[in-house]
Formats: sequence, structure tokens, C-alpha cells
Amino acid sequence: MRFKPFCSDSLFTKLQLNPRPNRNLGSLHFLFYPFMATQTQPICSQILTPNGDENNDDVLCTSETITSPSEPEATPLALPNGYLTGEARVERAWAYWNKLGRPKFIVAPMVDNSELPFRLLCRKYGAQAAYTPMLHSRIFTENEKYRSQEFTTCKEDRPLFVQFCANDPDVLLDAARRVEPYCDYVDINFGCPQRIARRGNYGAFLMDNLPLVKSLVEKLAKNLMVPVSCKIRIFPDLQDTINYAKMLEEAGCALLAVHGRRRDEKDGKKFRANWKVIKAVRDAVRIPVLANGNIRHIEDAWQCLEETGTEGVLSAESLLENPALFAGYRTAEWALDHEETCKDGKLDQAELLVEYLKFCERYPVPWRMIRSHVHKLLGDWFRVHPNVRDDLNAQSKLTFEFLYGIVDQLRELGLRIPLSVKETNHEKLSANGTSA
Repeated sequence: MRFKPFCSDSLFTKLQLNPRPNRNLGSLHFLFYPFMATQTQPICSQILTPNGDENNDDVLCTSETITSPSEPEATPLALPNGYLTGEARVERAWAYWNKLGRPKFIVAPMVDNSELPFRLLCRKYGAQAAYTPMLHSRIFTENEKYRSQEFTTCKEDRPLFVQFCANDPDVLLDAARRVEPYCDYVDINFGCPQRIARRGNYGAFLMDNLPLVKSLVEKLAKNLMVPVSCKIRIFPDLQDTINYAKMLEEAGCALLAVHGRRRDEKDGKKFRANWKVIKAVRDAVRIPVLANGNIRHIEDAWQCLEETGTEGVLSAESLLENPALFAGYRTAEWALDHEETCKDGKLDQAELLVEYLKFCERYPVPWRMIRSHVHKLLGDWFRVHPNVRDDLNAQSKLTFEFLYGIVDQLRELGLRIPLSVKETNHEKLSANGTSA
């Protein structure tokens, strides 16, 4: 199964300024001022190290210029979600989700890894919606370079969740207003379990301060023209998790993504996500729910949907190794258990890397992101030929020519590790993810 490339260059958006909606609260019609960044902007700005040397991995992968679109691409809601309560709010949440086509297979937010070129690659191979990487709301409001480099999108990059971490409602709202014309949900990260989140007092560590969590959701729900979504982890106690989810719903959350691991369960390979808890949350709330955890191949996705009753599933780490996961392709690791029913899918990770690099040439991102994807996609290949990996690691400054050369070098060494497909009714998917 193959999907054709897409995404128009003319609608490549890099956020520079804050779009100001005209909120006439006496009317159901709201107009956005045209996006103001209409001049071409250089996109090869550099980050310098303390000694003044160029940090090449933080340089964007081209020095071309682009022109921002004159009009936003979003269709805003008639009123902010917070103006509704009870059943009306729930009905709006479902109406909006239905309008987006009820996407089932979704790219999870990954810091430095779910950027526009990677999202487009995953969409080409069956993903029906995607999250941006987690963006830091305070830095996003204060730093134009951060906005320009860390959030880009295009017309075909929809439905799109833009995710922020935050601990200040006013700062979060400022950041959210800058992106709301260009996304379908503004998402709040309540799930990051890393030490940096502890130090910064955001992500899963806000589970210790539920009044602040509630205020963050309420601030966006009462003021944004797109719905608010939240991504959470679970508490050790089931009832605490259910109460948490209900609180978020009451605060104005219109869609909830539940990662079925606790805050202290950071290693996804060591700790299995608890789908039973996700199902309990799904049964307890009335808004759409997404499941996150244990999605290694397409059969996992379908099984998770069946066992949890959720509206969709998110995948993160598995997509980094196999962006074609949602199109039914399996890496060698997950083909072994079904060796008798799996066959060569006529696709491999090196080919996916080439497709990713081509997206990067059209939609520039920092080289550090590209370097990370090369290691993830070619990890199995590098284990066979570690000298090729060593050549990559020795490069202080990457170029597309060098990276395409790595693929050629591996091909010349006679290496090919195919992705496999397994013939089942579930895996015979059309481009929109429905059963064929």
C-alpha cells in the first residue's frame, strides 16, 4: 500500500506574529485579521554556542526564504467552548470531532520528533491526525526564533493538535492565541514525566496541583475559538484517575488523550500501558477519548480500540522506527511472531528516510531533528554496519548530500531490511483508514 506525496509549499506557515481575532461577543460570527507576516522571512537563523561557534545541529536545514500565507487556515468555532456548559458543551465536543472525520490513527507529541516533515511522512502512510512536539508556552510567547523554528505547518497538515506545556494560565493563553488559527485543537501537556518537567513545574508534575490544572484548562476553554484538548497520565489509584478526567471535562476539555502509564513509569518497554484504566476513563467521561501506549503495529492499534472503546489511538516511539506503522507495515522485530503470515512489504526504513529528507528539503527544520530521525530509522541497519553510524556521528555539520550518501552506501553494502505486511482484514486499509 502506498500513498502519494502531498503538501503545498505556498501554505508553509512559520509563526512570527500574534493573530488577533475580532471578538464581537454580540454576534455568532468572528473574523480573524489576516496573518500579518506577509514578508519573506530568512529561515536559516543560527544559534551560537557560548564561545561564539555555530551550533550546526540547531541551524535550519536550508537558507531559502518563504512567504507566510495571508489568511489563516482554521475554521473557528462560533463561540469559545467555555460559553457552554453541561450537555451543550459535550454535544459541541462530539460535533467538532465528527466534523474532523473521527481520526483513529494519530501521531503522538514527541519533543524534537513530531515536527512537520515527520508528521507529513506519517500522514502519507496512514496517520489521520497528528500532534506537534511539546512547545514551551513561555518561550513561545517571548522568543520569535523559537516560534519560527519549533512550529511550522501547511495546508495538508490537518487535523492538527498544537501542544503546550505551561503552569501560568495567562502565558498559556497568549501562546495558544498565536496558533489557534492554524490548528484544530490546542492541547495542554499534563503527561510529561521527565526530570525537566519536574524542574519546570509542568507536564505530569502538575498532577500534584489539580487547582492549577483546572485553571489552565478553564482559561483556554473560556477564551479560545478552537477546542481545548488535554493529554494525561494515570494515577496509581483508579478512582483518582477517573476523578481527574471528570475534572478536566468539567473545566472545558473537549478531547482527552490518556497515556496508560503512571508518572513514574517512564520506560515504555519495561512498563506496559494499562488499557483497562483507559477504558474506565472512557466509560466515565462523555467527551471523546484517545488511548496512548503499547501501539507497536497496526494490530495493536485495532486491539486497543476494541478493548478501550476509545475514539482513536496515539503512537510515539514505534512510529519513530516505522512511520508506516498505521499503513500496516511492521519492522522485523514485530514480524517474527507472525513470520508464516508476513511477507515483504516492498518498503524499508532507508526508503522512508529518503522520503523524510525530501520533506525536510521542502519544509526546513533544525538539523538536530533530522539527525535524531536518521538514528531512529536506521538503527537496525547501523547495528549491522556500525562504521556507517560512526561516519554519521563524526559529522559536525550535516548536509542532505551526505545523508543521501549514507543510504547509497548501505545499499552498496548489500544491506536491506524490509518492512513486512500481514494480510488481514484490518490491514487492508484505504487512505482514510477505513476497512477496504
